[in-house]
Amino acid sequence: MSSHIAARRRRRLLTLPIWWIPVLWTLALGLWGLPRQHSVWRDEAATWQVAERSVPEISHMLSHVDAVHGLYYLLMHGLFEVLGPGTTTLRLPSVLAMAVAAACVTVLGHRLAGPRAGLGAGLVLGLLPSVQFQLQEGRPYALVAAGAAISTLLLVTLLKDRCRARRWAAYGCTVLLCGLLNWLSLMILPAHAATLLWTRAGRRVWRRWAAASAAATTGVLPLILFSRSQSEQISWIPPLTWHMLIGPAVLLAIGGLGALLDRPAAGRLSAAAVGLPLLAVPQLTLIGLSLVRPLFLDRYVLFSMLGLALLIGSALGGAVRAAAPRFPRASRWILPVTVAVALVALLPQSLAERSPASRVDDVMAVAAHVQRLKQTGDAVLFVPAARRDTALVCPEDFTGLHDIALRDSPEDSGTLKGVEAAPGRIRAAMLARHRILLVTDATGVASPVSAERDRVKISVLRGYFAVVADEEVRGRRVTVYERRAPGRLPPTRRAAGPGRAGSPVGIVELVEEKVDRGVAHGG
Repeated sequence: MSSHIAARRRRRLLTLPIWWIPVLWTLALGLWGLPRQHSVWRDEAATWQVAERSVPEISHMLSHVDAVHGLYYLLMHGLFEVLGPGTTTLRLPSVLAMAVAAACVTVLGHRLAGPRAGLGAGLVLGLLPSVQFQLQEGRPYALVAAGAAISTLLLVTLLKDRCRARRWAAYGCTVLLCGLLNWLSLMILPAHAATLLWTRAGRRVWRRWAAASAAATTGVLPLILFSRSQSEQISWIPPLTWHMLIGPAVLLAIGGLGALLDRPAAGRLSAAAVGLPLLAVPQLTLIGLSLVRPLFLDRYVLFSMLGLALLIGSALGGAVRAAAPRFPRASRWILPVTVAVALVALLPQSLAERSPASRVDDVMAVAAHVQRLKQTGDAVLFVPAARRDTALVCPEDFTGLHDIALRDSPEDSGTLKGVEAAPGRIRAAMLARHRILLVTDATGVASPVSAERDRVKISVLRGYFAVVADEEVRGRRVTVYERRAPGRLPPTRRAAGPGRAGSPVGIVELVEEKVDRGVAHGG
């Protein structure tokens, strides 16, 4: 009797859809080390602090900055309200979204190239380095990838089955939702257009696809036009250089090889016809846009990794089919062995992605140092002002400290970092204090000070205060200054700490040397 029950259970497992395996696989990869040792870096800090604001405060902020992420911020606000703030709440949506993407890629591969290709594509997706990074990131890019996967699956379904109006409406709504999460995701539309060209879709399909695409683009257009007025917030993205093209070139080469192994034919719906445009078109489009305005960040086209996974899965499925006639038993192990080897080979990179060192900085680590170093009545300054994010994410660690440079809070001003007072007022407020804590970037991470307010902060600290404590942790730095006795001369440049060009003191020295040279030459 028990043998019959066991056999029945095995049959049930065999009849289950294969997409559940990549879903569990991706969930395991995502939940593995999810807190990252309780660290949160500057990009995630933006999500955290905005999610804790009220809906009117978020709306007020979106009118000034980050409108492109408005829908995502509102979603995270709802999750923070229900589940409470924390690293798990912050990153869990990305884990779940990428699991959905893995399921869609598996179904796509299954329908286009067979079950082994689908299973391989779904398992490979979670191992791709860029996917592993965004898998545990409190930002919207994994959600965009999930939407792109759903829309691509809908398109393939429409091409293989009867074109139904409800499915086209679902396709348009999915593309619209992706565009509202990040309007650069609309680059998926030319990728889908390339698939229609490849498969020689009929006029009826083209008309319905154009109608759905136009409706989605029209819905996103107000956001595109409005967010362009906030383009200053991406001014930090560097111009495109040749070495930045190495990564896309390698990805396109791998994807192209996978497409060749699929032996694509014009007019046939295949993994290559779907995967190669999905990989190549967004990458090439972003490169083209970056020639006009610097925009090249791989996370903007994370969804193109769906195409790469589909092509690799198709190649694995083809290898299994080719080996099956001659080596029927060995061919069964090609897929699991390949995935296991990839997992082992990528293990150092996977471990690195799950450590705090994988990100530029950690706002929580420096907040803990502030909490330990502060004394009642101390003042605090941030250089640059964006480093105020650590106080916004961990306000309890800054209790009792006076943010003497801040004029309008981030909530009142509708900004991410608040509005600071005029340089003269900051100088006067600093001179009225005995102890000041400075929170800034660590050596090697810090950029040259450019804002007039920040130059005043550092100049006053160097001229009237002495360093009594200085600690760096995970990309951030906290320095404690105490007011020197009246009449005591400032320390020499040598005493201030030679060889620390990235430190606040080192930056001031460079600024002062430039000023001295300008005065000497009549400038």
